[in-house]
This record gives sequence, C-alpha cells and structure tokens, in this order.
Amino acid sequence: MHDNNCSTPSMEDPEHILELRHLTIDDYADVKELMDIVYSQVGGAWPLKNFQSQLNVFPEGQICIEDKGKVVAAAISVIIDYDKFGDKHTYEDITGDAYMSTHDPKGDVLYGVDLFVSPEYRGLRLGRRLYEARKEVCRNLNLKSIVAGGRIPNYTKYAAQMSPYEYVELVKSKDIHDPILTFQLSNGFEVKQLLKAYFPEDKASRGYATLLQWHNIYYDPEEPELLGSQRNSARIGCIQWQMRYFNDVPELLQQVEYFIDALSDYKCDVALFPEFFNAPLMGIKQADTSIDAIWNLATYTDEILTEISRLAVSYNINVIAGSVPVIEENELYNVSYFCHRDGRVESQYKLHPTPHEKKDWIMQGGNQLQAFDTDFGKVGILICYDVEFPELGRILAEQDIQILFVPFWTDTKNGYLRVRRCSQARAIENECYVAIAGSVGNLPKVDNVDIQYGQTAVFSPSDFSFPHDAIVSETTPNTEMTLIVDLDFDKLKQLKNEGSVRNYLDRRRDLYEVKWKGPK
Repeated sequence: MHDNNCSTPSMEDPEHILELRHLTIDDYADVKELMDIVYSQVGGAWPLKNFQSQLNVFPEGQICIEDKGKVVAAAISVIIDYDKFGDKHTYEDITGDAYMSTHDPKGDVLYGVDLFVSPEYRGLRLGRRLYEARKEVCRNLNLKSIVAGGRIPNYTKYAAQMSPYEYVELVKSKDIHDPILTFQLSNGFEVKQLLKAYFPEDKASRGYATLLQWHNIYYDPEEPELLGSQRNSARIGCIQWQMRYFNDVPELLQQVEYFIDALSDYKCDVALFPEFFNAPLMGIKQADTSIDAIWNLATYTDEILTEISRLAVSYNINVIAGSVPVIEENELYNVSYFCHRDGRVESQYKLHPTPHEKKDWIMQGGNQLQAFDTDFGKVGILICYDVEFPELGRILAEQDIQILFVPFWTDTKNGYLRVRRCSQARAIENECYVAIAGSVGNLPKVDNVDIQYGQTAVFSPSDFSFPHDAIVSETTPNTEMTLIVDLDFDKLKQLKNEGSVRNYLDRRRDLYEVKWKGPK
C-alpha cells in the first residue's frame, strides 16, 4: 500500500514491553487486525498468501514492533533494481500486486512498501523506530537509498484550492501539516517528485503520492577492493619537538628518525613535525644578522628533505616535514613537505608570512593551496599563521579534506592560543579533524628564536559523536612527547549529513561564497 503513520489518542496504559524484530507467519492475525483498522478506507489487509510471499522473498526486510507479544506496528520492504521502474510507477508495479515478485537481491534500492502503526500507540514514536530500523537494513545491505511512495491524506481538504504540487510545497515549508508527508520529511526523506494514480483507491490523497527518497551516505557503489580500498579511519602521530642544540645535520636527522621509528612501530599512518623543526641548525654557523641565519638554514633543506623522504619509505609511514625554509629565485619561502611512504613528495607553501618573518627574514608568501590525496584519506596543510585565515580552511573543505594538519611555531602563550583557537574553529566550521604540532624549549644561541611555547593537540567538530570539549587528545604543554590518535572518518560523514547542526551543508550560498583567485 504506502507508508502511513496514523494518529489518534494514545493508550492510557503507560506500561509497555516493546520489541523490534522480524515478522513471521505467526504474526499474520495481528497484522491483519492492524491493517483492517489503519486501511479501512482503502481495502484493509492483504490476504494471507500475499503476506506469506513477502516473508518468503525477503524476510530481512519485514520488521515489526510488538508490545507484550502483540504486533502494534510493522514495516514492509522490498529490494528493487530502480532503473527497471524509474520514477514513474504505481504501487502495484513496484510490489508485484503485493506479492513482492519484483524483489531483486542484486538491486540497489530498498523500497518502502508499507508502514503502519496502531492508532492506539500515538505518541510512542513507533513509526520513527521503524524508519530507523529500515535505514539500518539499507546500510547493512549496502543499498544506495530508500525510496517510498507516501500518501498525502490531508490534500482532500485543499484540493479545491490548489494543485497537489502547491500542496506539497506548502507542507515542505511547514505552512500546512500533513500527517504522513510531514512525518517523512522529519525523518530525513526528501520529495523526489509527485506520482499520479499511484494508489487510485486512496481517495483522501486523490490518488496522488509523493515519491520520497533517503540517501545512504555509507553506500559504496564498488565491490570491496582487496588492496587500496577507501579507509574509514586513520592513526596519526604528532611530535611535540624539543628545541636543542645540534652539532650538524646528521645529528638532527638522528632525532628525526627516532620519532619516525617510534610512530611507525605504533602503526601510525602519518607523522607530523612542527614548523621550523630544523631551526636549531641556525646555531651551527656564525651569522651577523637574522637574515643570514635563516638563509644559512635554507642550505640544509635539500639534505634534510632527501633523508626524510627516504625514512618515510623505509619505515612505511607518511611524514609531514613540519616546515623548512626554501630559497627559490633568490626569494625565501616557508614550505611544508608531505613525504608519502610510496616515495612521492608534495609541498604546501606558507601563504601568510608573519610580520616577524617579513620584517626580519624578508620572507615571501606562496600562491598555491591544495588538498593532498593520501593512502589514508584526503588532507590539507596550513602552516601556523595560515590557520588564522578562515578562507583557507573553507577552500580546503571544498576539496573534501578529512584532516587539516597545522605545524606551528610560537614563542608565547598568547601566540599559541591564537593558533589553537583558530584551529578549533576550523574543525567546527569545516567539519573535519585538525591536528596541530609545535615546538618547545629554548635556543639561547639562535637570534630571534630563543624561546618557544607549545602544546600539541588534535581537535574534532563539536557534536555528540565527538569528545564533549571537541578535543580528541592533547599533550602536556612544554614537554617533549608524541601524541597518537585514532580518527574515525565515518563520524565526519554522519555529522555532515545528520549532525545536530550542519555548518558545511547549511551555508547560504545564495548570499555568499569563498573563491580561490590564485593559480590552480
């Protein structure tokens, strides 16, 4: 018949023992009694042979709620190859005259044939329970969506005043209440189109029905791959780096390898180093000015990068080499390198040098921003000050990043808090994880970089699926250590589509937008 959630006064008996389960043939008497009440105006219950056929062809899709042993609500479903039917179909077409002869185990859509609730059980939200159970069946069977034809019984009151299309739009805008359509919209279904003569016996709906659809966000159209399949989680390692004096590059790289080795042993997918983790090397050579010191540091970049890329391959772990100074065409840049464990090396330039970097080091800003495809997900990198510009995070979010990495380097607590607070904001507004990693300790022999303050952390969006304070984990401030965190990407997917708020989806793109105007 059609999805229907009836509504009349609730039972006075407050004591219920409700059980959600699959229907059996022994339930027919209860189902018949219930359908004869709910569908008294459109023919009543199916014959036993139809009910038997439904259970035989697709028992997993026939569910009910019983109260103290009596069925008080039920939902009937079938799997179909939707392309065979398309959007223009009738109830009889889709159900095979209620025998479910249309059931196709290899189909891609779960079709909601019927849903009915005892009028005596209004207020217990049994219809919602059945819808959630039906969604679970859809997800577990990896089906693309749930489709259903829904009655619009209150349309008969407005038929003389408006078309069914106008009626549906007014229900969607909540100017009119329809007991069925309003209920379905509140359960995450959207109106795909209006069906004519869907169920001619339904006089209250004048034969019309809404074609409703709920999308399974976890649907995977491809067969599972044995290798290289899309990941739903990642383990990240963040290094809170202690600034210390090094005599030469090999000594620094020995410390780098120590952390890479440790995080690899813990099966991390990526190791994140802080911004300018190689800064201690500025103390090796005598420099007359700050500019000389940073330019000397840039001469070690090729050696450091070559070795870190080798370590990434050797230890089978992706490495974000914090950031290092780079000289290109006699200009100085601050660059973060993503060293993939397959040997590829990609870069992200700092776009916004700080006033200190511009004044004391004559540093230039880069002009490109990109998301990185990795073997564990899609990520972005913003170096320290860059995370304080919300436009950059939003542009990366448009590229579907799941993790934003922020290597930073701050000398004071207030500078650190700017990075931290902005990183937390980027996690909430773009619905992604944000990992920050910084340096601690002192460099008394290095001009302009003598002290550091830092606390490494991983932030999440703020909703029920995540920690109550939206902090996945964090280190002890100003102490050298590592932070290892497991991140669940399915939680992000659920948040974006079904969260308490949906910051990303709910943007008013009719009023504003963020555009990248630089090189692609």
